[in-house]
Amino acid sequence: MKFTNGNWLVREGYQIHFPRIVHEVEERDGAVTLYAPCKYLNHRGDTLDGPLLTIKISAPVDDVIRVQTWHFKGGKARYPQFEVLDQTKEIELEEKEDAVHFMSGGLQLSITKKDFSLSFKNAAGNLTDADGKGLAWIEGPEDKTYMRGQLRLGVGEHLYGLGERFTPFVKNGQSVDIWNKDGGTSSEQSYKNIPFYLSSKGYGIFVNHPEEVNFELGSETVSRSQFSVEGEYLDYYFINGPTPKEVVSRYTELTGKPALPPAWSFGLWLSTSFTTDYNEETVNHFVDGMAERGIPLSVFHFDCFWMKEFEWSNFIWDRRNFPDPEGMLKRLKDKGLKICVWINPYIAQKSPLFDEGAEKGYLLKKPNGDVWQWDLWQAGMGIVDFTNPDACAWFQEKLKALLDMGVDSFKTDFGERIPTDVVYYDGSDPQKMHNYYAYQYNDVVFDLLKREKGEEEAIVFARSATTGGQKFPVHWGGDCDSTYDAMAESLRGGLSLTTSGFGYWSHDIGGFENTATPDVFKRWTAFGLLSSHSRFHGSSSYRVPWNFDEEAVDVARHFTKLKNSLMPYLYEQAVQNSKTGIPVMRSMVLEFPDDPLCETLDRQYMLGDSVLVAPIFNEEGIGSFYLPKGKWTHLLTGEVVEGGTWIKEKYDYFSLPLFVRPNTILPVGNSEEKPVYDYIDGVTFKIYRLDNDKKVTQNLVNAQGEYIGTVSAIRQGQRITVTTSGFNQSYHVEVPGYEKVSANAGEETIEIDL
Repeated sequence: MKFTNGNWLVREGYQIHFPRIVHEVEERDGAVTLYAPCKYLNHRGDTLDGPLLTIKISAPVDDVIRVQTWHFKGGKARYPQFEVLDQTKEIELEEKEDAVHFMSGGLQLSITKKDFSLSFKNAAGNLTDADGKGLAWIEGPEDKTYMRGQLRLGVGEHLYGLGERFTPFVKNGQSVDIWNKDGGTSSEQSYKNIPFYLSSKGYGIFVNHPEEVNFELGSETVSRSQFSVEGEYLDYYFINGPTPKEVVSRYTELTGKPALPPAWSFGLWLSTSFTTDYNEETVNHFVDGMAERGIPLSVFHFDCFWMKEFEWSNFIWDRRNFPDPEGMLKRLKDKGLKICVWINPYIAQKSPLFDEGAEKGYLLKKPNGDVWQWDLWQAGMGIVDFTNPDACAWFQEKLKALLDMGVDSFKTDFGERIPTDVVYYDGSDPQKMHNYYAYQYNDVVFDLLKREKGEEEAIVFARSATTGGQKFPVHWGGDCDSTYDAMAESLRGGLSLTTSGFGYWSHDIGGFENTATPDVFKRWTAFGLLSSHSRFHGSSSYRVPWNFDEEAVDVARHFTKLKNSLMPYLYEQAVQNSKTGIPVMRSMVLEFPDDPLCETLDRQYMLGDSVLVAPIFNEEGIGSFYLPKGKWTHLLTGEVVEGGTWIKEKYDYFSLPLFVRPNTILPVGNSEEKPVYDYIDGVTFKIYRLDNDKKVTQNLVNAQGEYIGTVSAIRQGQRITVTTSGFNQSYHVEVPGYEKVSANAGEETIEIDL
């Protein structure tokens, strides 16, 4: 939201008040409070007739500083609030005549007393600062008020994040409204708005407001980032790194680490698609067709029309198409499949649940007590009120019946178009609930899955999210077109989301709207199966590979088997994510923050610590990508390429730029047919381009996410020594370009001469 008119003027109807001095400092309960009048105090009379800002400085953990600013504090508390780590670590205070300095770990905030200004520093030097206008209380039209924060953008500084955004990956120059919308992937709107951004200088800003937050990132004042909220209070956290990974890790320490998804969820998902015709016969045709063609399938998903039209959601199988759902699910599960079904939190008027929900007060209401309804999406639909504990239990009861039938997971669709002209059961503020509704919705479903399936089996396939939503994986990118443009914008959205603290991300392989050409479908298949989670899904046409061409079948088989074989590596990365918050699928700048060429890359990414993926976005098959410095090895061909340069190469449909980082031990499993197996028995440890005298260690996990051992390697001259510990199974060691060496069970050390 913009308040100024150029460099000197304020927009008509607005008056901006900002602190001029620090008048008083109080230290209490581990925090420090400053009182800052919005005018200079030249004489006693200046203490009258003007605003006084109250600024509280605290530190929940080391290297994080919280800044809370009030104008009027008398307003009643408004809920909900984000679930943020609730603790206060005593902050170090140093008060001098001209300034106040606050220390939290390696982070320092300094505020000058005269001519109010603030600056944030770490051991490397100044991170950012702001003059007296860095905090402001603003009077606006229609008796509205706003609180604003500003920080200086350094020369060459780039900003990232703010949720799943399909606009350019670098957010400089953009105006961003944190307000969830159902807008597809081709606009500035977002299903998953997160009020957190990451700076290339090694810090992050988290604005702790569930309601709408407006960001102007070099878009109002070109050398400033700005965030504002309506009202009398602003709360933000300044998070030090100094590396981007450390910033994201600390942010998720505040707002919650992602849960560990079950290993089976990393396999291939296949959907009925949306508006296509399907019944049990169709489903069996798809499932059996995948098996007959040798494409390993892990999950089958039933989209909306598993329920009767005009009745979504009723959570009742449409017996016209699925006369024996219990038997059908058993038969599918006997084939080794997990089952996912589509749901949403909306109850159509024709649904058998509508009258019950309305009578019991389980649906959102208008201020006059009527049920809030509209015809967009489902005719006469109401919306479940998840602030009502009884409504949550009711919703979970309906879903539990499906779990008892054999369903394993739910696609938690929608949750973005939440009205604000409503009354909530617990009195929650509708403005705050608009975004926060997505959190409550997914929390209710995820909680049921944990309770009924076990914590290690819980997973949703969610579209909407807000801060904290990373605790309920997995999320997918919503409705994209079936073009290379949409494929690229989807990747931008995914990288923005994972930079915002989300560990996992998926997308509709081949696109959702319309039908992809065989060319696009095959390229998107490679991209999709080198994402954390992989699903064939569409709108008006089936997404089984043979509907495109026979080569698409071969491509799907090839990359599905490749991904399954990489599960010992991928699942260890997932376990890391559950502990550190560092995403499995991550932007290049997150992994290589010291390489300036990585700061703007949005058409390639790292899949974990060690594997670089650059999808192909053109029908000519040209891969255009950048390799950071070092000797990288193509995973499929073994070709070694010297990094530090841009590369253009042509690839067939069975390959793409897929490179392993130097100094890597990549564990490759002995199974290509499924994602869940013994990750250690018969594993091959592929060792890539070790530097001399450098020791590399790779942790090992099983399919339950438990650490079970390590493998280490060190190169000394022309000899590599490999040492294992913690397991007693046979394994293999391979240095690409040399003969594979096998080790018997119990053999902990082997040597390879180059």
